[in-house]
Amino acid sequence: MTSRSDVPSLSVVIPVFNEPDWIGRSVGALRTALANAEWDAEIVVVDDGSTDDTPERLAELPGVTVVTQPNGGRFAARFAGITRASGELVMLLDSRVLLEPGSLVFLRDQLLEHPERTVWNGHINSDDTGNPYGAFMQGLVAVGWRRYVANPRLTSFTAEEFDAFPKGTTLFVAPRKLLEEAATSFTSLYDDVRLASDDTRMLRWVSEQGPIFLAPDFAARYISRDSLPKFVKHAYFRGSTFVDGYLDSPGPVRNAAFAAGGVGLAGLVLLLRKPKAAVVLAAAGSAAAGAVVRRCGGSKAQSLAVAKLLTLFAACFGAGAARGLALALRKRLGR
Repeated sequence: MTSRSDVPSLSVVIPVFNEPDWIGRSVGALRTALANAEWDAEIVVVDDGSTDDTPERLAELPGVTVVTQPNGGRFAARFAGITRASGELVMLLDSRVLLEPGSLVFLRDQLLEHPERTVWNGHINSDDTGNPYGAFMQGLVAVGWRRYVANPRLTSFTAEEFDAFPKGTTLFVAPRKLLEEAATSFTSLYDDVRLASDDTRMLRWVSEQGPIFLAPDFAARYISRDSLPKFVKHAYFRGSTFVDGYLDSPGPVRNAAFAAGGVGLAGLVLLLRKPKAAVVLAAAGSAAAGAVVRRCGGSKAQSLAVAKLLTLFAACFGAGAARGLALALRKRLGR
């Protein structure tokens, strides 16, 4: 579609597991962004052992290469897609993510004007309108990555600042060879790679090779989980992946996690001994956390969601982290 021979060829890799309602919309938004940028791209969707109508939905999408594999988790699915891709650049895109229409115009222009800027993390806007679960996660983002979220702008970060900026394979672009090297350097603390922190460990390695760029113009909208069961399941899963991503990586995030774990254990002891006092303190802590979200630039809805859901999230996340610690110890002991 474009005659600009100096624009790198692009492959888009989308892992999918049981997302029949969103995969078509994700591919549709991608095609709109590609058309606006006048940029051809190979689209590779990896079906990670879906058990619902996802394969039928994929069959309805013309011009898409579908790779099917038994359920192996997000890392295995992304790696399969990267291996299948042929473009100079690979864009990793999640199936619940809708690219903004002008995002690839911005990326194309950046690559033309600054060809050295080849590694990009997407700016993610979460659709949390009327969704307290999405608002909760955005509230955490507002606090944890306030350095960028409070003032979104074109910037970059390296390994030294890795913990201070938002990053993830939800929307990520890099040279295919670099991603292949990152994937092969990947070593999980767990035997079961389905629970591995594929994005944190991979992207930390990438950041050690050079800067990762970030800008609000290279953006997408993430469709948040919208029910309590999904929220609980996701928090539990994220607790396990967090341990894999940060247990052996010293830094402020790990320090904060250790501190939070200590508070959680103290709270559990207090709950067993003085349940009323524990409930009062938990409510006060949640309210304080909501106020922090507001002070860091989060919306009123995000602040309220954090105040209401923090205790539940902490319990589920903590249980997942406990599972992760057990899995890491099991692998270390060779059991």
